[in-house]
Amino acid sequence: MSNTNQQYDDAIGQCRDIFIKKTKDYGTAWRVLRTISVVDQLFIKALRIRTIQDLGTQKIGDDIPSEFKGIINYAVIGLIQLELGAPRVDELPVEQVDTLYYKYIQFAKNTMLDKNHDYGEAWREMSQQSFADLILMKLMRIRQILANDGKTLISEGIDANYVDIINYAVFALVLIAEGKH
Repeated sequence: MSNTNQQYDDAIGQCRDIFIKKTKDYGTAWRVLRTISVVDQLFIKALRIRTIQDLGTQKIGDDIPSEFKGIINYAVIGLIQLELGAPRVDELPVEQVDTLYYKYIQFAKNTMLDKNHDYGEAWREMSQQSFADLILMKLMRIRQILANDGKTLISEGIDANYVDIINYAVFALVLIAEGKH
């Protein structure tokens, strides 16, 4: 398990570095995004991964690992937006953004550790294609929750789906780094 901890932290370290640098470049322009817009950004990235997987080629420079990193960062944006409430033109200090990023990544990591305990790291046997498909499925679930005015009867909410999306993308990055994908 300690290897998984380090691999998770390494993958997130790359994502966090990108996130903070982009925050310094662009500010928190993403604060204007409504939940459906965050979901659509995630959907575009996941669908691009799936298309590249299916075609076996790509024409734009960002590779599959870059798209998984983008998925992680947009899912964190989604979680932050849920906490901060109504989207608006709002500049947040980089330090606050970094604190919120860390908070949600720690929550996602703790969720992963709990699930790894019960599932025995079954994700290590999964394909990259499955991770893309599962991310797309989670996004379709979020869309349905939004269509239901944000309410569920017995299912997890939007936040839990974002957490699973983060973890699926981290798993894909770990397996890519191991040369398994």
